[in-house]
Amino acid sequence: MKTWPMDSRSKLEVVMPFLGKYRPFVGRCCQRCTPKSWESFHKHFTSLGFCNVIKVTEENTRYRGWLVRRISYFLAVCDWQFYNGAPSNLEEKIFHSKRIQDIVSQKGSPGKGDAPVASVSVAQWMKDIHRILCQIQSSLSPFLLRLCSWALLKLLNQMFLNVILHKGQLEMVRRAVKMVDVPVVFLSSHKSELDGLLLPLLLVSQGLSMPRVTWEYKTYTSKHRAWLTHLGGVFLPPAVEQTPDSRMGVLSRAVLASYLEELLLSRQQLLIFLEKPFSGVPQLSASGREWLALVFNALQTGTVPDVLMVPMGLSYDVAPGLICSGQVNHDKPHSLWMLLWTICQAAFQGRGCVRVDFAQPFSLQEYIENSVFRQSHSGKHLEELLLPEVLGKCPMILDCEKLEYRSSDSYGVVELNTKQQTLVDNLSLHSLSSQEKEWVPLGSPHSFVKSIALSVFHITKYNRCAPLILEIIAAVSCSAIMAVGITSALLLHKHQEGVFLSKLMQDFVWLTEEILLRNRDVGFSGQVRHVVLHSLFLLRHCVSLHCLSLGDVLVAPRRTESAVTELSRHSAALLPVFIQEAVAACAINALLVELLPYLGSPEQLRDAVFVLEELHNKVASLVQLLPRDVILWQIAVDKLMLDGLLVAEEVPSLVCDTAQKGLTKRLLSKHMDDFEDTDSDYDEETGKKCFKLSHQENCTEVFMFLCCLLGPLLKTLRRAVVFLGESEWPQPESQYMEKLHQFLVRKANEDCSFDCANKTLAAVSVTIYKELGVLREQPGQTGPILYLSECFVAKENQEKLGKFIEQFIWQSAY
Repeated sequence: MKTWPMDSRSKLEVVMPFLGKYRPFVGRCCQRCTPKSWESFHKHFTSLGFCNVIKVTEENTRYRGWLVRRISYFLAVCDWQFYNGAPSNLEEKIFHSKRIQDIVSQKGSPGKGDAPVASVSVAQWMKDIHRILCQIQSSLSPFLLRLCSWALLKLLNQMFLNVILHKGQLEMVRRAVKMVDVPVVFLSSHKSELDGLLLPLLLVSQGLSMPRVTWEYKTYTSKHRAWLTHLGGVFLPPAVEQTPDSRMGVLSRAVLASYLEELLLSRQQLLIFLEKPFSGVPQLSASGREWLALVFNALQTGTVPDVLMVPMGLSYDVAPGLICSGQVNHDKPHSLWMLLWTICQAAFQGRGCVRVDFAQPFSLQEYIENSVFRQSHSGKHLEELLLPEVLGKCPMILDCEKLEYRSSDSYGVVELNTKQQTLVDNLSLHSLSSQEKEWVPLGSPHSFVKSIALSVFHITKYNRCAPLILEIIAAVSCSAIMAVGITSALLLHKHQEGVFLSKLMQDFVWLTEEILLRNRDVGFSGQVRHVVLHSLFLLRHCVSLHCLSLGDVLVAPRRTESAVTELSRHSAALLPVFIQEAVAACAINALLVELLPYLGSPEQLRDAVFVLEELHNKVASLVQLLPRDVILWQIAVDKLMLDGLLVAEEVPSLVCDTAQKGLTKRLLSKHMDDFEDTDSDYDEETGKKCFKLSHQENCTEVFMFLCCLLGPLLKTLRRAVVFLGESEWPQPESQYMEKLHQFLVRKANEDCSFDCANKTLAAVSVTIYKELGVLREQPGQTGPILYLSECFVAKENQEKLGKFIEQFIWQSAY
């Protein structure tokens, strides 16, 4: 048995399973989108344990002895295989590719103001291709790779207690790679700048091939990029962002697409980060989408027969790096020395544990075939969907898919039509949070399965969507939840005024069980007291501990800017787990806000009764407002019923019913058609079923906790509306973003709501308001120019938008 040393008095034991509970199999691919992969690449794990990747002993080398134990890191790194079969004569192959030859033979359009294509010599073409290719990648340096791997292993042992990897998941990936002779692409979440160095080391140390890693070009200086390219890094050349009529832009896009095709043909592995580095709100990375579009295009053109996609999840107790520490300046590239200094700082502070998970691999070809067959064409822009509801101009029926917003001045690396762009976007979301369609059997070790089954039976009496609940209740995401995230969420959203350590441990067990019941794994194990103390030790700058005469300890979160910001950053990891319940809770909060003026006291809200179709209407409105439409909002209310927070009411006393007639009929009939339920004799009275909040103990606290999970984003959106009236129009988007962030910081200093003073949340609010039609943009010389739309010049409409958002924010009055 291994131990995690916390301090001189306590140790954290690594045992399996946690608290005697069942550890779920996370990351199962979608049975509906990839049924063959769902069956082929998953077998019962023969290895159920965990391994510490950064702990290297003589067992990891071919030698034995006293000297070997002293230099085991060096000997292990020398045995690793870094060569990944780079294609020979790469420049010549790219020059003779069809894309480049089309440009050379004037089939491609020359750029405006550039020299005619026919006048460019072959030598000049080769020179331009060589320069672009050098911006993308460099040849691997085995000596530099081994040296950096040895140094990184030493640093990781100082930075983290361990880096945990599930042996069964690793066995699953190895089996899948051997079964299919196709290129392998790893799709990973992104938590810190260290990910691009940590994941390749992990893969190589476990006997997998060295992948090419995608990095952001503008984030790093030229010296840093040169260093990373020799370590296997690849970059999008800066010319791909130039206008389509630019010669260098056309050539760069053609070289990049041809390069990736050669990369896949040579069976080299590729690691793509699908989201931006951790910033509090999940955001898909623009460069990650471009790399994924290149892979998609290579498959569509027949360059490769198939691609094996392997999603990966990363979880840190406390992620190191400039972005996570709040020292990053997005407008200025990171220097090499600054990054090295940040890593060294983390190495001497002790940053806890890391968990890396592999999701089930799936076939890209199979995903595309099934997605094209089912693809819906009913998508609309947010301005068409939600703006009439905000302004109160017409009844709103939200039964369409929200299309992703794209900036007017963004240019894709490869040309894709609307259907293909939708496929790539859905693939990104699918890989970050796949949904498995499998109901937990009654014989499983879940302690709560029987009560869930009874709840489903109870819901069937009132709701025709019961079959959907059986499928969506097993939704998974492969990233594990760490103890620091659970403790931060409890302190920030449930115990803002402080809590006894004994009560905190009880809530920690409750929240951990809720996470496990949602088929999400946790990245820790051991005795509850040691786990909680371990998380408090890592959060020592955010909390204050007070020993009491009763023998207990009072844990109080600090209200400083740095403390609240860090707690908010850690607690954001729980939002994807409880997103459906949080959305439903905020929708109920909106109905309570409407009822409050008509009641004598807030206490009477506990007996308020809600109509099902009104709840669905509120939930749908909020989901469309969120940055990513990644949940099936039709069953969000049912999730609260499964949790016991919402109960059916046969005889309504005070009914909140303002919904449009027939809304639920259209929603439910559309939803049941998707799952081919022929027994859909829908009764109009089904939509009139009523529910009320449960009177169980701690129901209010749990309801508040769920509402507060979405609080930072909703409060930022509300304050951004106030800032609209204080801004001068038009102005550059970068300037507006900076002023908006300063405004949020000023407001946060007034009420200590520092979780809203976040640049990423400010950027998300600007994007949402551009989608909604509040802000318009037009191209400028240095970037987009923003101006206020004619509709929202009027103060009245700004107030309507503010009230629409404010209704979903938790009100402490009740």
